[in-house]
Amino acid sequence: MRQEKLIKSLSLFILILVFLVGCATGELTSQIHTGMTKDEVTNILGNPDEYESHGAYEALKFTNRFKSGWSWNRADYNVIFKDSRAIEFGPGMVRKDFEPNILFIVPLQ
Repeated sequence: MRQEKLIKSLSLFILILVFLVGCATGELTSQIHTGMTKDEVTNILGNPDEYESHGAYEALKFTNRFKSGWSWNRADYNVIFKDSRAIEFGPGMVRKDFEPNILFIVPLQ
């Protein structure tokens, strides 16, 4: 009986700990905003998995990153820079428009 109570208490403690760790991590991608430098972005999301440059634009792709602290909450995330400042960010695919020579993100359906 005592062992059963100890197991229940330990299980509850682990559940609460997992919840608090997830809350403390927070929404990593929600910390990204326009005007950030590449260093500021990589300090939050880590090193990018892919890099692309086109004219005055650069794109960093972060593959399978946590959007929050929960392991099932992963997504590919892109940040596009112009003149070393973030101008667009979010999930989707980076596309090139050759006429005005720009990069942009197309959301996935």
